[in-house]
Amino acid sequence: MAAKEDMSLNEFEGGNRSNGGGGGELEALPVIKDLESVYDIPVQISAVLGKTNMQVSNLMRLNKGAVVELDRKVGEAIDIYVNNRLVARGEVVVVEDRLGVTMTEIIKTDRS
Repeated sequence: MAAKEDMSLNEFEGGNRSNGGGGGELEALPVIKDLESVYDIPVQISAVLGKTNMQVSNLMRLNKGAVVELDRKVGEAIDIYVNNRLVARGEVVVVEDRLGVTMTEIIKTDRS
């Protein structure tokens, strides 16, 4: 199983601040320039509230208004996946009249 570490969003920042003539503005980071070619690639993002296992026979008996119990408790963080890979945990929020997700923790996994 891959090791997981918490990683703050500040770790994505980097590079050097310009100390001369640029008025303290951030210089263009080489890493970010290298990533510009992938900015337009679409990805699938999923926010998983919880999971459960159920037999097909029980699934077929569900009616409108049925409640399916999930493996999470109220207030527990939800999992955020990008292309079926866990990348963060977060909380459900309401944005105007829609549901949204705010990331509270970035998950770093080793690919080895």
